Amino acid sequence: MTDFIIGPLPLWAEILTGLLAVVGAAFAAIGSFGLVRLPTFFRRIHAPTLGATLGAWCVTLATVVYFSVQARSLFLHALLIAFFVALTAPVMTIFLMRAALFRERQKRGDVPPERG
Repeated sequence: MTDFIIGPLPLWAEILTGLLAVVGAAFAAIGSFGLVRLPTFFRRIHAPTLGATLGAWCVTLATVVYFSVQARSLFLHALLIAFFVALTAPVMTIFLMRAALFRERQKRGDVPPERG
């Protein structure tokens, strides 16, 4: 049985959890602004990927701090979520970039020529 006690957190844990959650949400929001503000797809793809990954890490760290302090033991389950987000976001970006390059080459757009 776990010693999971629901009650108020110490002030330092509340501040750290709140700060990490707000910073994570801010990075995710700033990353999504890149979708609207940047002129081309190839420029727009980079900011959301970095913003989403960094935002997910900050929110995950907030979760780890909150539940570790609440349960009085190290809570590392949430790190799996951040690990999989960090693994899948760059892979998804590569697939999107390759598809965009293929479409631009079909339209004879201004992109580097295909190798090989």
